[in-house]
Amino acid sequence: MTAPPLIVIFGAAVLPQGPSPSLLRRIGYGAEAAAAHPQARVLCSGGRGRFGPSEASVMVEQLTSAGVAPDRLIVDDESLDTLQSVVAATHWSRRLQASRVVVCSDAYHVPRIRLMLAVFGIDSAAGPRLPGRGGASFRHWLRMTLRESLAIPYDLAIVIARRRALSAETGPAS
Repeated sequence: MTAPPLIVIFGAAVLPQGPSPSLLRRIGYGAEAAAAHPQARVLCSGGRGRFGPSEASVMVEQLTSAGVAPDRLIVDDESLDTLQSVVAATHWSRRLQASRVVVCSDAYHVPRIRLMLAVFGIDSAAGPRLPGRGGASFRHWLRMTLRESLAIPYDLAIVIARRRALSAETGPAS
């Protein structure tokens, strides 16, 4: 029997008025993935930003309100960026011996996450998401797509250069 996947929801900003539209979309994707994989654990990853509680704690609150059992949820409220969340996902994937990681984030963000997971030897799949811009405004989508075009080579260079040290933080490879 194959182990269930690990569902990972990648954080986005918490604003003074509450979760950002990006964070709400990602939580929605995670809830959909959790329904599709009822045996899977869900890693809620995202630390505290400038406003309010941690992104992970907002995810937990929203997911439990949507009916996801609290014992399925893993809280990572230490990760402050995508790279740190990928390291946490790698750690938990190995610890749980997950069959793969289901990446729950916006479409512009998923390729960078999956590339970094691949460098760590972690199989991944894109989680549920809306088509096209995924509900993001054109301006936000364009800004984030441009940011990703710079972040992909930057983060990949860090992961490749520091793979051994970062892997030591995540525990032994499966």
